[in-house]
Amino acid sequence: MQISTKFTIAVHILTAVEYFSGSYKVTSDFLAGSIGSNPVIIRNIMSQLREAGIIHIRRGPGGITLERPPQQITFLDIYKAVETNSGDELFRFHENPNPACPVGRNIHQAMNAALRHIQQQFENELSRHNLAEVYDRTEKRIEEEKADKIR
Repeated sequence: MQISTKFTIAVHILTAVEYFSGSYKVTSDFLAGSIGSNPVIIRNIMSQLREAGIIHIRRGPGGITLERPPQQITFLDIYKAVETNSGDELFRFHENPNPACPVGRNIHQAMNAALRHIQQQFENELSRHNLAEVYDRTEKRIEEEKADKIR
C-alpha cells in the first residue's frame, strides 16, 4: 500500500496557509512555489480540502484560510479529503479467484476480519495526529534556522 503524494502536499498546503496567513496573501501560485509543484495540482487539492470543510477560499484578493484551528484538523480528516479512494476498503482483493479451488473460494472470507482490523488501526492512528503537530515542528525548525543564521 502506498498513499499518494496528495496527502503530504495537503499537509504542506495547510501548514503554509497557517504560517503565512498573517503576512502574505496565500494563493495557489504562492503555495505551488513553496511546494515545488504545478499550480493546477495545488488547486485540485485545495478544491478537495474546501469540499471537506478544511479551508475557505476567497476569490480575488481574499486568499485561503483554515476553517478551524490546526488542533482540530486530524491527519484522518486530510486523508479522507484528498485520497480519492479513502472511502474504499484499504486493501483490495483480486477479483477472480477460482471458485472451484477451495482456497480461491474461501480466501476473501478468511482475510476479511484481519484486514478490517488493520484498516481500523490505520484510521485510528491517523486520527491521533493533527495539523498542529506539524505546524509546531515546522515553526520550531524555522526558528532554529533563524538562530543558526545569527550565530
